[in-house]
Amino acid sequence: MRKISPKDFQAARAWEAMPIDRIDGRTTIRMHWTDRAYKWHVNDGPEVFVVLDGIVDMHARKGSEVIIYKLGAGEIFHAEDGDEHVAHPIGPARVLVIEREGSV
Repeated sequence: MRKISPKDFQAARAWEAMPIDRIDGRTTIRMHWTDRAYKWHVNDGPEVFVVLDGIVDMHARKGSEVIIYKLGAGEIFHAEDGDEHVAHPIGPARVLVIEREGSV
């Protein structure tokens, strides 16, 4: 049992993660700190992306169109298997990511 305060987590580099848990040996729950965009990617399963602190512009491709979702603290982005997306934080952000272990 433990209490985790997102604002206390500071990483040495963008997208560094604090492991929180592993469920059934297949799903990871991690808190990330970042101040830089990630890379366009497609997960090999669903991803739940929760902004805990800061603001993140989540870019998602739907065909040839790019949709940008502005996410603030407490907001959730859900990508299904095959959804191409990339997170662009606006300044420092802390996010909770739940996804298949070993996913990009």
